[in-house]
Amino acid sequence: MTSAMLPPAPSGGPVDDTAITDGELLGARTGGGGFWRDVFRRLMHNPSAWVGGVIVFFFVLVAVLAPWLAPYPPNALPGQAYITPTHIPGPGDLPQFPLGLDRFGGDVLSKLIWGAQASLIIGVVSTAFGLIGGMLIGFIAGMFGGQVDNILMRFVDILLSVPSLLLAVSIAALLGQTPFSVMIAIGVAQVPVFARLLRSSMLQQRSADYVLSAQTLGLGRGRITMSHVLPNSVGPVIVQGTLSLATAVIEAAALSFLGLGGGRPETAEWGRMLTYAQAELAIAPWLAFLPGICIMITALGFTLLGEALREAMDPRTRKR
Repeated sequence: MTSAMLPPAPSGGPVDDTAITDGELLGARTGGGGFWRDVFRRLMHNPSAWVGGVIVFFFVLVAVLAPWLAPYPPNALPGQAYITPTHIPGPGDLPQFPLGLDRFGGDVLSKLIWGAQASLIIGVVSTAFGLIGGMLIGFIAGMFGGQVDNILMRFVDILLSVPSLLLAVSIAALLGQTPFSVMIAIGVAQVPVFARLLRSSMLQQRSADYVLSAQTLGLGRGRITMSHVLPNSVGPVIVQGTLSLATAVIEAAALSFLGLGGGRPETAEWGRMLTYAQAELAIAPWLAFLPGICIMITALGFTLLGEALREAMDPRTRKR
């Protein structure tokens, strides 16, 4: 669907841009900052936001403090002497290894802690890449409309026609087996979601009363878009960014599980830990359960926080 361009300011003489300030127009939309205060208040009264926030805070804290929390370096193999072909020490078997060892002799607790750091870096960087790329495409399409919007949205439709995980796998396979390739692959898979979301939000805001008032007062299209339409359109994108962090953590683990994340077999990364746990399920099932639980809980935290933020920013529920 082709959208119309934002009409230019009416001509007929010089216009005093100080006739209406950015704060006045934005205040007409958000109640002078009351919108964000209301969002914060609703988050504080939402149990899901608290649960998700605690999980995310714990995950981030462990990732940041990994060098001090982990008993051993990420690629250390301190328990090689305890490994036999038919036995791998599990949780509680050895006091110096509380969660047991893996097939290579690595400390499982240390690998889970370092894996949190690896997952956080991949999730944040890939989501930031997708967010920036998607917002750039959505902003250009929403601002100019017409053929520009048509061409960009057809490109986005092509990306959306391919399942996100399949697209990420294809890109990672083409770029090579490195963590950077995984970040780029996941980011590209998220671009069309952010692009469509920002573009649709901008189209909705452009028909709002405060935009029509600004046009009547003679403000230019660029100033209206940058100062008023764009700031009032990024809310849904922020919410989607929070939810996309959960998807990024899962997809990063999936790509590493498929062997596309690079690194050595003993690399401390949750998806890679799952890969090498398959052959040991009969004698060491905790090697699969522990990283799987970490992935599940982390994704749950980001999802709960994102859903609570979306509910808090939804105008249909704000007055309940």
